[in-house]
Amino acid sequence: MTDPPTSFSIKKWPEGERPREKLIQFGAELLSDAELLAILLRVGKEGSSAIDMGKQLIDRLNGLGGIDRAHVEDILQIKGLGVAKTAQIKAAIEIGKRVRRQNVTPVSFESADAIAAFCYPKFEGKRHEQFLTLLLDGQNNLLAERVISEGIPTQSVVYIRKIMEEALRVSASAIVVVHNHPSGEPKPSEQDIETTRKLKQAADVLEMLLLDHIIIGQDRFYSFSEHKNILI
Repeated sequence: MTDPPTSFSIKKWPEGERPREKLIQFGAELLSDAELLAILLRVGKEGSSAIDMGKQLIDRLNGLGGIDRAHVEDILQIKGLGVAKTAQIKAAIEIGKRVRRQNVTPVSFESADAIAAFCYPKFEGKRHEQFLTLLLDGQNNLLAERVISEGIPTQSVVYIRKIMEEALRVSASAIVVVHNHPSGEPKPSEQDIETTRKLKQAADVLEMLLLDHIIIGQDRFYSFSEHKNILI
């Protein structure tokens, strides 16, 4: 099968090559990233089809992950992409992330792998550090989750106090702290180590168990508990 031309309207393509018709006939999973974006964009611009624009988006912003992380203003800099198209793309990506979050249900929170699997979708596309706390009962079942801070904490005592307040509010027996490193490198910093040490001290005073502090990186994570660092 020859590749369809990309320099004119998709409406002029053979029906079997049009992204929307391909999706209906064969399923979305068989479409390329550019073809999926073309369905959202619907039309291209003069001299470029919607697929051309999808490819340009992918190239300029380093893939779908880059589009997710990009500010709206960055996407609007690409010629032919207005507010409506940009909003459609951002909304579609967010829907996908929410579906993934709903489908991720770990059997237990007793292992770092299970905790990381549960938390990975929550940090997708984050450009800044975010601190999340999982509050657990005596059987390590999830009672609640709380976003404690956005950005690098400069006063760890304030965040530790907030974590403990939230734990007491729901009568948690154990807590897990998870945060991300947008750089993709999950190795703990000196501040991460010091914050974990203070968290452990505060949890001990309140007779709570700090099960783990996990740092989410790019497709990998660091577990203080697995490394027997401070928590053991």
